[in-house]
Amino acid sequence: MTESPANPTPAHVPTLNIANVLTTLRIIMVPFFIWALVADETEYGLMRWVALAIFAVAMYTDKLDGDLARSRGLITNFGKIADPIADKLLTGSALVMFSILGELAWWITIVILVREWGITAVRFVVIRYGVMAASRGGKLKTVLQAAAILLYLLPWAHTIDWVHVVAFTVMLLALAATVVTGLDYLFKAWQLRAASVGGTQK
Repeated sequence: MTESPANPTPAHVPTLNIANVLTTLRIIMVPFFIWALVADETEYGLMRWVALAIFAVAMYTDKLDGDLARSRGLITNFGKIADPIADKLLTGSALVMFSILGELAWWITIVILVREWGITAVRFVVIRYGVMAASRGGKLKTVLQAAAILLYLLPWAHTIDWVHVVAFTVMLLALAATVVTGLDYLFKAWQLRAASVGGTQK
């Protein structure tokens, strides 16, 4: 006898649920995060720690809303769209601010942003053929990006040489993972479309 899932997804899930509230909260936190970085004015004082705390809390809500959505069957179309957008707004704003403040080369920020938003666009284009699930490489990329940003947010990363070297190294690893997984997603998208078109023509 097949056991039923412990948390079956209901036929209709209300858009207003705890998982989506957390996702929305993460989006709302973005301007406060930017404000804290601007207020610090590269003095690497209290406001820098505030920015770090906001980013850390926002990243935790990312994990929490995903866990809640899956465990309680709260997956909605709004969440599917808003969650990745919230993630990219948060990480993207951090990278852009680092470049504006002169802490990170613009080319690194541009490569990561083009990959992130480009793959998001590709996902929407190929959704008619099927869903591209997040890969292990994609999850590793997300972890490396978050780690690199947290390290760059540390005041010590800009006042102590060895901390800066560690932060930059992790950022380069995040960049490499971002590019490699981006190419992998493009290949998977091409495979998905080719399989779907080929199956339709048979």
